[in-house]
Order: sequence, then C-alpha cells, then structure tokens
Amino acid sequence: MSQVSPPEGDLTAQSRAVLALAVRLAREAGEIQRSRYEGEHEIETKSAAIDLVTEVDTQCEALIVSGIRTERPDDAILAEEGGDHANQAAAWRWIIDPLDGTVNYAHGFPRFCVSIGVEYRGERQVGVVYDPLLDECFEAVRNAGAFLGQRRLEVSRTPKLAEALVATGFAYDVHRSDVDNVQNFGHMLKAARGLRRDGSAALDLCYVAAGRLDAYWEFKLHPWDVAAGILIVEEAGGVVTNSLAGPVPVSGDDILSTNGAIHAEVLAQLNQ
Repeated sequence: MSQVSPPEGDLTAQSRAVLALAVRLAREAGEIQRSRYEGEHEIETKSAAIDLVTEVDTQCEALIVSGIRTERPDDAILAEEGGDHANQAAAWRWIIDPLDGTVNYAHGFPRFCVSIGVEYRGERQVGVVYDPLLDECFEAVRNAGAFLGQRRLEVSRTPKLAEALVATGFAYDVHRSDVDNVQNFGHMLKAARGLRRDGSAALDLCYVAAGRLDAYWEFKLHPWDVAAGILIVEEAGGVVTNSLAGPVPVSGDDILSTNGAIHAEVLAQLNQ
C-alpha cells in the first residue's frame, strides 16, 4: 500500500515541531562542546589516522539520540557514530553529525558545529547547524526560507569566480588516495579571489547560505556532513549539485554549492 503524505498544513506544523526539537538538541549538544573545548580528550581513530572521534562526539550523539527517542520514538535515525538503527522505514529520518569538525575540536581550532538534518519520506525537510563558540544557529524548513536567528539568509551576489571567496576540504584518505582534490585545489587557487579550507563541511555550506562564502565543493563526504547544510543553502537561494551539475548523491560524497551566479565557472574549474 502506498504511503499518503499529510495535508500541507499538517506537514508544515510537523516540520515546525521537528525544527524546534532539532534546535533544542543542537544547542544542548553545543553546550557540551563549549564546556569541554580546549580540554583533555579521549581520542580514537576510525577509518584513518586523521579520522578522529572523541568522547565529546559520543556524548553529544547520545544526548541527541536520547532526545529524539523521548519526543519522537517512531522516527528513524542515522548518526555518524552509529547511535541508533531502529525504525529505518519511518516517514521521518534524522541525520546527525554530533560534532562536525572533530579534528579541529581535538586541536582546539575553533571551527566545529552540531549538524542535524531531517528528511520526510526521503526529502530534506528540516536543517539545523549550530556553532557553539559563536552561538550561531543556522536553520531551515523546506519552502520556508533559511535563517540565522531572526535574519533571513540570502546567498551572495558575487558575479564572477575571480571575485569569489571559495572553500573546500580533503577526505580522510588524502594520505593514501590519488583521488585527493589537490589538482582541483590548485585550479581554484588560481581562479578565485580567495580559497579556504576550514575543516567543517556543515559550516562551509551555511557560510555559502549566509553569503560569507560564494562557493564550496568537496568529495568523499557522508550524509550526516551535508544533510542539514544542503537544505539551508537551497532555502537561501543557492544552487547545490554534484561536480558534474547533476543531483548530489544520497551518500553526499560529491557536492558543489554556490550562489548560483558562479556555478558554471566553478563547474568548469572542477572539470578541467
């Protein structure tokens, strides 16, 4: 039997309730991060020597998963540290990066955040990214705009790549893989006004939405890295595709986000 979506008004109300819960949980997790920042941490590695997880990652994930299970026990959850796998056929699915920028956090570098994206029947519906050090909470609901506090977000109007500030990142296998984004980095370094590598995909996407960056691209990411940020960029008027101008894979491992005006130029650089 096919599943029937709720009336638009009901979906809007549900989305607002989901947003409120996501914001609360992101802020609570952010408070853990802020309180433990620049302290001693228990650091382990995962897929590579530079793929880290700390006790703060797992504490934040446990807090978020517990909060969702208390308020919305029937929802599905996909969390970076594997915190929950129940109800995977549910209409609502939460995609959580409890601490995006763990390497930064472990080194005391102030670029990290909590990212919570929520899908409804496979479509991105709610996005929240919280930077606890700057106390900035980026949020979006599908078809309702993107916001930073009370400010409605809009992408920049930068018309040319030569005038643009662009960001990227490198995958955890950069030390052993030939597919390392280095050549793209070199091309973009010559073409753009400025190029940054800050180490938090979720924040980079939000900065495109806020007009602080004009473009951001990266490869070999995961769903939890981009689930919230893609929606926030789109609701701010930006364009998000893969590096061949197609849709971003469900895995999130090939993403380009821009203000739209320079999208074709960035694509050309990535496909030299």
